[in-house]
This record gives sequence, C-alpha cells and structure tokens, in this order.
Amino acid sequence: MKNLNFLSKYRDQMYALMRIVIGILFISHGIQKIIYIANGTIVISNIWLTLAAIFETSCGLFIIVGLNVKWAAFIASGEMAVAYFKAHAFRGFWPIDNGGEKAVFYCFVFLFIAAYGAGIWSLDKK
Repeated sequence: MKNLNFLSKYRDQMYALMRIVIGILFISHGIQKIIYIANGTIVISNIWLTLAAIFETSCGLFIIVGLNVKWAAFIASGEMAVAYFKAHAFRGFWPIDNGGEKAVFYCFVFLFIAAYGAGIWSLDKK
C-alpha cells in the first residue's frame, strides 16, 4: 500500500474544503425547511422547526464563508444535539436504528470545527 503522506501538504486546503462542503450540506437543510415553511407545508407555529430553519441557514452560511466560525459551529453542534435527543433518541439506543446518524455526525463535526476554527479560505483568516 502506498504511503499517503503526500496529502499532508494539503492539510489546510482539505480542512477548508471539508468546512465549506459541510456548511453547504447544512445550509441546504435550513433552506429546505424555509421553503416548506413559506409554502405552508410546515406550520410556522412549530417553534422547533422554525428555530432549526433559522439556525441551519444562518450557521451554515457563516461556516461556508468562514465568519465567526467557532461560534456558528458551536451553535450548530448544540442544535444537532437537541435535534438528536428531541427527534431520534426515543426511537432506540443506536443512531443507525433510530434515524439519528446524520444529527450525531453533524454534531461532532461541528464540535471539531468549533475547536479548530475557520482555517484558510475564510473571512476570519487574518
């Protein structure tokens, strides 16, 4: 098997690409909820879904452009933890069985991003 050390020199670019792609995937969940709210599919009185739409769209945008990434990722991580326990955990112990694997994945990736910071290709980069 070949040595993968050649990837190490692209570490910063790979992290930035991961941050941007995760942000795009996350914002798509928020935009989807906003569209459903706007066309009346989701009742605006459902405060949890409305808050989720706001958090996912705004935090996703901040993570994509790299502005206040630590705070945005920390808030997104918390939102995904709440989403897991509110919508999935009661269905069973294992995330793969209760449908919560995406929420757990996002929660821990955002926690990592919150600890690591924006990295390159970001508005926070000095």
